Amino acid sequence: MKRTFFILAALVSMMSANAQNSDHNFSVAKNLDIFNSLYRQLDVFYVDTLNSDEMIRIGIDAMLESLDPYTEYYPEEDMGDLKMMTTGKYGGIGSVIRMRKDSTVIIHEPYAGMPAAEVGLKVGDVLKKIDDKDLTGMSTSEVSNLLRGEPGTTFLLRVMRPGETKARDFKITRKNIKVSPIPYSGLIGETGFISFTQFTEGCAKEIRKNIISLKEKGAKNIIIDLRGNGGGLLNEAVDIVNLFVPKGLKIVETRGKITASERTYETPNEPLDLDIPLAILVNGQTASAAEILSGSLQDLDRAIVVGSKTFGKGLVQSPRELPFNGSIKLTTAKYYIPSGRCIQAIDYKKKREQEEVYRKTGKKMENKDSINAKIFHTAGGREVTEGSGIMPDVVTKRDTMANVVAYISLDDVLIDWGTQYCQKHATIAEPKDFNITDADFAEFKQMLKDKDFKYDRLSEKRLADLKKTAELEGYYEDAKDEFAALEKKLVHNLDRELDREQDDIRKLMANEVIKRYYFQAGQVEQSLKGDKDIEKAIEVLSNTAEYKKILEK
Repeated sequence: MKRTFFILAALVSMMSANAQNSDHNFSVAKNLDIFNSLYRQLDVFYVDTLNSDEMIRIGIDAMLESLDPYTEYYPEEDMGDLKMMTTGKYGGIGSVIRMRKDSTVIIHEPYAGMPAAEVGLKVGDVLKKIDDKDLTGMSTSEVSNLLRGEPGTTFLLRVMRPGETKARDFKITRKNIKVSPIPYSGLIGETGFISFTQFTEGCAKEIRKNIISLKEKGAKNIIIDLRGNGGGLLNEAVDIVNLFVPKGLKIVETRGKITASERTYETPNEPLDLDIPLAILVNGQTASAAEILSGSLQDLDRAIVVGSKTFGKGLVQSPRELPFNGSIKLTTAKYYIPSGRCIQAIDYKKKREQEEVYRKTGKKMENKDSINAKIFHTAGGREVTEGSGIMPDVVTKRDTMANVVAYISLDDVLIDWGTQYCQKHATIAEPKDFNITDADFAEFKQMLKDKDFKYDRLSEKRLADLKKTAELEGYYEDAKDEFAALEKKLVHNLDRELDREQDDIRKLMANEVIKRYYFQAGQVEQSLKGDKDIEKAIEVLSNTAEYKKILEK
C-alpha cells in the first residue's frame, strides 16, 4: 500500500512538472508571437519609416537591462569587442582614443610596440580622416570601428598635431593587437611586484614567467596587484591559484539552472612554489576572476589580501552564438570558492522584485541590493563572509580624491599641458626618478587659469540647496546671519585649492608626461612611489611572524 502511494505521488509530481513546463513553453511562444506581430504592425502602419536594426536593438537592450549588467548582446559588428574581452586581442593600431570637449577625437594613449606608436602617433594628435572618410562629428566608437580591421590591411590616417598648422599623414598597417595583462613587473627591494590588469587567454603562463624571473632576480616574496582588475577567464584564475597550491584542490564550483552550468574546477598541475610569501592587492574595482584568485588564496590561507573590499561579482557569463554571426554573453551560473562561499554582493532577482514593489506601492525595501551575509571558514578555520565581495585581511584606508583633482584628471587642459611639456623635452628621467618641478606646477596652474578651468563646487551647491530648504520651511530668516557667514567662508579660491591638493595634482601631471615616453609600464612604475597599499604589504611580508599570525588567526 505504502509503495503504491509513493508511485502515485511520484506520478502526480511528474505530471505537475510537465504541466508547469508546458505552461512556460506556451507563455514563451505566445509572447514571441505577440512581439513579432506587434513589430510587423508598426513597420507597416506607423506614420514614419522605422529603422528595424535600431528598433529591435532598443528592444533587446531594454529586455537585457532588466536582468543584470553582465548579460549583453553583441551583433556581428560588435563581435570584436567580445573577442577583445576574452582574448585581449583585436586587429587594429594599438591605441586608446578619447573625445575632447570640442567633439574631436584624439590619440589618448598608444601602446608600446604597436602600430600607432611605431609610426609616430603622439598623445593629443587629432584624428581627421581615415583614407577618404572624414571623421568630423563621429563618436569614439565610430572612429574605433574604422581603426579596427583585419591584420595586414593598410590605411592612411590624417591627423592634426597640436601646435602645428599643417596636417600629417601616416600610413598604418593593422596588426593583431594583444594588450598585455601585465603592464609592469619588477623588484621593490626584495619584493617582487606584478601589476596584473585582466584575465585573458594565456595570462597564467605570463604570471608564471614573471614569478620565475623575479625569483631569479632575488625576490623573497611576491605582491600581485589586482586593483582595478575586472576579471575575465575563470580557468586562467584557477591556473594562477595552482601556481601556489597543490594539484587536485577544488578552487571553484559553478552552479546554475541547468546541468551544463554546473562544474567543479580543480588545480590540474603541480605547483610552482608552495612557500613563497604572497600578498594580493585589491580594491572596489577588483571583480569576478580577480575575486576568484584573491578569494581562493585567502580561503586556502595561502596569501594575505591587502587593500579595500572588492566589488562582489560572483556570477559566471558564457557566450552563446546567435543568428547572423551575433552572440549573447549571458549569466549562466554563480561561482563558489573553496570555503563554499559565493561573494556576489547583489541579488539581481531580489532587487528587481523589490523595485517592482516600490514602483507599485511606493514602499522602499531595506537593503534591497544585498544578499544576507553568511559566515564560512578558511582551510585553517578563519572566518570569512559571503555576499559582500572579498574583505581583505589587512584593510588600508582609501585616500579620497578631492573634487578639483577629479575634474582636472578628466579635463583637456591636462592633455594640452602634457603635449606642450613633451614638445619642450626630447627626453626625461626614468619613471622612478622623474618628478614634477615647482616651475612645472606653476606653469600648469597658470594654464588652468588661462583656459578658465571650471569644476563642480559641491559645497556651494549643498549650501544653496540647504538655503532653499530653509526658505521653504520658514527657518531662513532666523538663520540669515549664519548663512551669510558660511557663504563667506566657502568662497572658492582656485589658487588655494590647487596648492592644497598639489601632491595629487603633481601625480596626475607626472603620469600624463611619463605615458608619452615610457607607456603603460612607466605609468605603473611611477605610481609605485608612495603607494600605501604596497608599503603595507611589504611591511607584513617582511615580518614573518606578522605574516603567519594573519594567516593563522
